[in-house]
Amino acid sequence: MTITVYRARHIHTMNPSQPTGCCLAVKDGRVLSLASLDRIKAFGEVVVDERFADKVLMPGFVEGHSHALEGAIWDYLYLGWFDKVAPDGQRWSGLRSVESIRQRLAERLRRHPPGQPLIAWGFDPIYFAGSRLDKRLLDAISSEVPIVVMHASLHVMTVNSAVLREADIDSKSIDGIVRSGAGECIGELQEMPAMHLVFDRYGIDFFEEASKPHAMKQYARAARREGITTITDLLNPLSDSAIEAMCQTTGADDFPVRLVPALNALAWEPEAGSERVRLAMQRNHDKLRFGLVKLVTDGAIQNFTARLMWPGYLEVDGNGVWNAPPATFHHLIQHYHQAGLQLHIHTNGDEAVEIVLDALEEALSLWPRPDHRHTLQHVQLIRQSQLHRVKALGACLNIFANHIYFWGDIHLTRTLGFDRCQRLEPTASADRLGITFGIHCDAPVTPLSPLFTAHCAHTRQTASGEILGTAEAISRARAMEAITLGAARTLHMDHCIGSLEPGKWADVAVLDDDPLDPQVPLSEVKVHATLLAGVPTQ
Repeated sequence: MTITVYRARHIHTMNPSQPTGCCLAVKDGRVLSLASLDRIKAFGEVVVDERFADKVLMPGFVEGHSHALEGAIWDYLYLGWFDKVAPDGQRWSGLRSVESIRQRLAERLRRHPPGQPLIAWGFDPIYFAGSRLDKRLLDAISSEVPIVVMHASLHVMTVNSAVLREADIDSKSIDGIVRSGAGECIGELQEMPAMHLVFDRYGIDFFEEASKPHAMKQYARAARREGITTITDLLNPLSDSAIEAMCQTTGADDFPVRLVPALNALAWEPEAGSERVRLAMQRNHDKLRFGLVKLVTDGAIQNFTARLMWPGYLEVDGNGVWNAPPATFHHLIQHYHQAGLQLHIHTNGDEAVEIVLDALEEALSLWPRPDHRHTLQHVQLIRQSQLHRVKALGACLNIFANHIYFWGDIHLTRTLGFDRCQRLEPTASADRLGITFGIHCDAPVTPLSPLFTAHCAHTRQTASGEILGTAEAISRARAMEAITLGAARTLHMDHCIGSLEPGKWADVAVLDDDPLDPQVPLSEVKVHATLLAGVPTQ
């Protein structure tokens, strides 16, 4: 088969043995060589492609924590604080006042089909001064048409009186239903058990919708635009229909990325869940890799639903919300570890990190397992002592670096305070300890853009320009490794992706600028094209 050689201005391989290259030679979809053209010709006849001669080549970016929901959520109304770009390229302006939220909802309501709940997403009440916004905001638009507004974190929703009434929420005693001092439901529902009262009443299943072909294609389209060649769907129902849709969609020749879904562990009995993953793994192919299990423990710091150790939150008393009793997490971690599967575990607060480390420690003492690579996700507030335990247990981290920009100012003034913000997203400490780690965006919570994620980990700059925790900043080179080879390692896929080296898939991000050039801010480096298996994608 013909060898295709791509010339480039520069090639960063992320391969420690050969960090740079002259040309990229591709054969059978894999990297053949990165040597000079004369040396490559020793392999046989070559065709030289000059289209990227003035560009910089890197391994395709690996987004180790995001959700296919990015491809489905835009079917609903966006109400977020920050400007965002939908997968189709449309820019949605952020909403900075209660009145602008009311206007956008009211305008959509005028065109909304009767008999259906109006669903919106991206709302971030912590950015609005004063008391928490509740059902009154939505009742002012309509108290008769059910209105459901998902918060930006996807861990909380606000609903109007029509939803409270139709779902009979006032009569329920589930943890996470927020009430006034007089015991009245205020319209805020925190975490999955409480939110499922609404999902079940109206037949809403965001994650099942996200597994449909249209959503998957939209998700892949958005990823390809950002130089991503491997994406995760880190909370998938793995229903029969979802598996079938993913197999068919990713199997198409023009599907431009590799997809790694993870079973939603809390939706399955453990024995059935592990069996479901094993059956799905039989359908793995080059662009689809089943095998991960996702477990969601606590909530989000900006929603006050993450579980924090002392001294807790600045502005509220009490603590966050568990998505299940801690004993359930302990049992599930032991089961899936013993079953030989890889766990990816949502842990925002340091108390959530602590209970997960305790469970992993016991599981590994009972069933030692080398190179398990169980990965703690987000770990925004992980402590130094906990980082040492992660290292001792051989676990990995995937750190939510984008959080510094989008909510760093809020954490500094309203949720955590100065001291804990210095250790927020501690990438440098993880690096110093030699912990395997990646960094991520958690789309649609924050936008898909690994280069911006790398920028956040490198600069640690908030939206207002504040710098949080300079001792935890990592170099440009280390940040670029975290969105390529580091993320690939957390997915147990570094044997085939994450770096440009002979034998691996020729998945490539083509950049206009050199991300290691200190004169160019990482956030301003533009993606020119992506290649999957050596072929430019559309």
